[in-house]
Amino acid sequence: MAENVTLARPYAEAVFALARDAGTLTQWSDVLSRLAAVAADAQVRDCLTNPRVAPSSLVQLLAESSGVSLDPAQHNFVSLLVENERAALLPEISTMFHQKKNAHEGVCDALVTSAFPLDAAAQSRLIGDLEARFGSRLNVSVAIDPELIGGVRIAVGDQVIDASVRGKLAAMAAALQN
Repeated sequence: MAENVTLARPYAEAVFALARDAGTLTQWSDVLSRLAAVAADAQVRDCLTNPRVAPSSLVQLLAESSGVSLDPAQHNFVSLLVENERAALLPEISTMFHQKKNAHEGVCDALVTSAFPLDAAAQSRLIGDLEARFGSRLNVSVAIDPELIGGVRIAVGDQVIDASVRGKLAAMAAALQN
């Protein structure tokens, strides 16, 4: 996996610089996310590594399967990946591009896991409090995990705030064992 990240880095940096200079970070982010989802599929990976499939067919497969209309720069990028046998790196390239885009825009990704669905008012209050605490804008994803019993678990970057009942019970169990 580390090798894939090493191979993907120059492509992610190049496409980020291209998108930043053209002012098309959002468009590229969307296209790369869709292409990465397609390239992660096992059947598509088999096609990407099949030497009998023509590169132009692979570019067409990626573009049509992702449901995006590639502009000339995006088409050239995908063609370059296919020709260099690096199209399977699209998931890693997309992840690295997204990280660079977030850093450039001063945004962090956050995952809020709740035991129960949060209504819109509670969600917006929580997001406001988190943005104030972390001092940056957040792209928040919300997930439901009934195993938390109650409360929330928040992950922003490498920081985790566990305010769930399950987490508190685990902390009490550890304290009692000591």
